[in-house]
Amino acid sequence: MRPTDLDEMHRLLGDPVVMAYYPEPRTRKGALRWIEWNEANYARDGFGLWLLHDGHGAFVGDCGLTWQVVDGEEHLEIGYHLLPEHQGRGLATEAALACRELARERGITHLIAIIRPDNLPSRRVATAMGMTPERRTVHSGVAVDVLGMTLDVVSPRMDP
Repeated sequence: MRPTDLDEMHRLLGDPVVMAYYPEPRTRKGALRWIEWNEANYARDGFGLWLLHDGHGAFVGDCGLTWQVVDGEEHLEIGYHLLPEHQGRGLATEAALACRELARERGITHLIAIIRPDNLPSRRVATAMGMTPERRTVHSGVAVDVLGMTLDVVSPRMDP
């Protein structure tokens, strides 16, 4: 994700359907801040949210890993957003599973998803990846469910 992706990211984050579980759709300036936040994540962590494209190269959304503070503790969250015309086809689950594996390879042992209680599509993705409800809390002033999972750390291969 780079500033040159602003048109696509604004189309995604400015869409009222995509942002139905957020306070409001993001403006173009807000989408640029989202990109800059992810660039900072890449520089600091080596990961963040990445652009998603379908098998034909068309932009469909974003998905990735970001550190979030929940109840005073930092957790690695998997997040995903898809354009409405690409929702319900398993793309978010496919991308989220790939991100789960990256987290495992990086030695992460716990992964969460922060989901509004009424966001059933997002809950389905988290459940499909193996997450289960951990708690209900308030995050950014909104009631949310935290779903999570423990990851087994991948041991490095020892070649003979």
